[in-house]
Amino acid sequence: MKRDFIDLWQITPEEAWSLLELTLDIKEGDRDARDVLKGKHVALLFSKPSTRTRVSFEIAINQLGGISYFLQESQLQLQRGEDVKDTARTLSRYLDGVIIRTSSHTWLEEFSQYSTIPVINALTDKSHPCQILSDVFTLYEKFGKGIRELKIAYVGDGNNVCNTWLVGAGLFGLNLYVANPEGYEPSSYYLQAGRDLAEMTGGNIYLTTNPKDAVRDADVVYTDVWFSMNDHHDDEKYNALKPFQVNEELLSYAKESVLVMHCLPAKKGQEITEEVFEKYSSFIFTQTENRLHTQKALLYFIYQGK
Repeated sequence: MKRDFIDLWQITPEEAWSLLELTLDIKEGDRDARDVLKGKHVALLFSKPSTRTRVSFEIAINQLGGISYFLQESQLQLQRGEDVKDTARTLSRYLDGVIIRTSSHTWLEEFSQYSTIPVINALTDKSHPCQILSDVFTLYEKFGKGIRELKIAYVGDGNNVCNTWLVGAGLFGLNLYVANPEGYEPSSYYLQAGRDLAEMTGGNIYLTTNPKDAVRDADVVYTDVWFSMNDHHDDEKYNALKPFQVNEELLSYAKESVLVMHCLPAKKGQEITEEVFEKYSSFIFTQTENRLHTQKALLYFIYQGK
């Protein structure tokens, strides 16, 4: 039976923690994963631009012994109106897996339904599970299981990354405080999924419209762009999010030892100031590096199991 990774809730809390441990083993060289994808052909089917996700997945596939293929949606018959289900069934006859980055989560779910090979979500308008899995690993690498004692604050737009943080907090039993302006909250569906998981794992999820309340005594402050790919600049949204900028004044409410995270790319001067970004850039780019290690562990888990 194939194993997909469309949303974080497709793995159990036990599997999630084992993935963190596996990632650490792979990163430190304690797990030989060189032949996990030997003889396997895995495609990256992208309709949106990508730097970190594309490069980290291509390198991960190659380092695991597989062969990667980059497929731009605009160059496929999808561009001429071929049904999603037909593309899924076609690629299933050629490949051993597909990693998809697309605007529509519904499109990805339909592709997964008709695909007979593993499908991995490399970002949709609703969810970015590989990003949050890697972010939680970055904290796990530094704090171990002590991450369950941290106060993590997400400040900004209630976008796909915010949605996935809600699920991640529930899955790992974390303490997450989310601050969004009114009208720009995360998906109620993902919020409920996160809270349902939190009831099992002991996690806590809080929502507020006051960024200072979210950041007060926080150990970690996380932000993302205010305008996602293909979103047009909107003055009303921009003005609503201005008080949610991660700057020195806002961070003064957090612990002195606070760490700042950003999934990148950053729009400096909007969601985060240049000064704050550079101050915490070492940790932010460790977060970036860990995409490679976490995705290698995810591929190992999907194709071989721990």
